[in-house]
Amino acid sequence: MQKVAVVTGAGSGIGRAVAIALGAAGFRLVLTGRRRAPLEDTAQQVPGSVLVLPADITDAEAVTALFARVRENCGRIDLLFNNAGISAAAVPFEELSAQQWRAVIETNLTGAFLCAQAAFRLMQAQRPQGGRIINNGSISAAVPRPHSAPYTASKHAVAGLTKSISLDGRAYDIACGQIDIGNAATAMANAMQTGIQQADGSLRTEPTFDSRYVAEAVVYMASLPLDANVQSLTILATKMPFVGRG
Repeated sequence: MQKVAVVTGAGSGIGRAVAIALGAAGFRLVLTGRRRAPLEDTAQQVPGSVLVLPADITDAEAVTALFARVRENCGRIDLLFNNAGISAAAVPFEELSAQQWRAVIETNLTGAFLCAQAAFRLMQAQRPQGGRIINNGSISAAVPRPHSAPYTASKHAVAGLTKSISLDGRAYDIACGQIDIGNAATAMANAMQTGIQQADGSLRTEPTFDSRYVAEAVVYMASLPLDANVQSLTILATKMPFVGRG
């Protein structure tokens, strides 16, 4: 039986790289994100069966409808790569607006929760029961950058969400793990090439690494039997200032 994977934020960056790799690994793919055109671009690059279902993951009703369509079209879900996320402008903490804060929390945390819950319910009800949820965290879940309060807070919360799902899913053969990524070469990491603020206030360029290695890591996590789980995996540019930061 072909396994079914749902990838959120699949229109670009890590989501696109992971979708392509999962397709190559034999998964049937469901791609979701806000805009259809980027999802269709990803679908053109994914080998095998692909279903494009645009949705706003911050909208509870939209998420419910999304996973209902997954059930109708695919019959089940074996993997959710909970990837969609945004960051706020890097502004001093005292200048951060409530609107900027809410936008990041709604996408990175509430959206991740809504998708995980909908997938959990489907995995719990389907036969054979079970599945896997992989949350895209960040090294910011451990160590923040300057002026990153919304993003950092959201990723700390995602780490807690991952552990809670991992615990609550045990009874239903639902495994949940998290991948924390540092400086994968995507559009979000473009600033690394021109200089990004360090903890001491200086601006420095930072090394990046090919996002295909993130995709390969997610495929490895997804390939395990449900009685084994990668609870947390950190992948980062070897020479970036993370270990020893501060």
